[in-house]
Amino acid sequence: MTLWGRFDDAGSVGFGTMDGDTITIHQGDMFAGAKATGETLLLADVKLLAPCEPTKMIALWNNFHALAAKMDMPEPEEPLYLLKGNNSFLGPDEVVRRPVSYDGKVVYEGELGIIIGQECKEVSEADAPDYIFGYTCINDVTAVELISKDKTFAQWVRSKSFDTFGVYGPVIATGLDPAALVVKTVLNGDERQNYPISDMIFQPARLVGLISHDMTLMAGDVICCGTSIGVGSMKEKSNTVEVTIDGIGTLSNVFE
Repeated sequence: MTLWGRFDDAGSVGFGTMDGDTITIHQGDMFAGAKATGETLLLADVKLLAPCEPTKMIALWNNFHALAAKMDMPEPEEPLYLLKGNNSFLGPDEVVRRPVSYDGKVVYEGELGIIIGQECKEVSEADAPDYIFGYTCINDVTAVELISKDKTFAQWVRSKSFDTFGVYGPVIATGLDPAALVVKTVLNGDERQNYPISDMIFQPARLVGLISHDMTLMAGDVICCGTSIGVGSMKEKSNTVEVTIDGIGTLSNVFE
């Protein structure tokens, strides 16, 4: 397993691999033969950024058996998804801001994120793992009361695309078995979500294969796998949300 991340070192942006409290700096393309420079930095001396720069973030809806059962909804026959605006992208330890145009309920959604490693178009489920670079943590923040506010049009994209609402990081982990992963979400010190990725209706390889028949996926693109039971609102003035997946790490952000 390897942990990849991007960082800001006194205004200079770079990337590399993480081992404990050290970053080994790499050069080239993270997704295509990056090479170590031989230089290292201490994590404490840099600012971690979002671990990649996607052309798009795809977010799944109704992709867990347990949540579908709890909501008494039929399980979909094909992936149900939307795109989050690029303006929403946010990295670890950044502040998620309440929109000035919305004063309703805002919820966290802890999820697994798939990171695409190369251009991916019309691939089979069997070949899809070759196009998955690795996995990250997601907080798919949602202004939930907007979705059904207008009865003539479900506002999924608006509800999920406010500035700072597409949170991912802190790193990308390669070499993981996604079926063995568990997503935990902690709000202000209280565990709110704890669910297995093995309960996903469409597992990562199948998701990538099916979505690649709808649109071309590019290196660095993020697929948010959807969430399960335990989604809740962030009600207080300031909230700390931590999404943890063992093997990847903890994505921590404050919502204000």
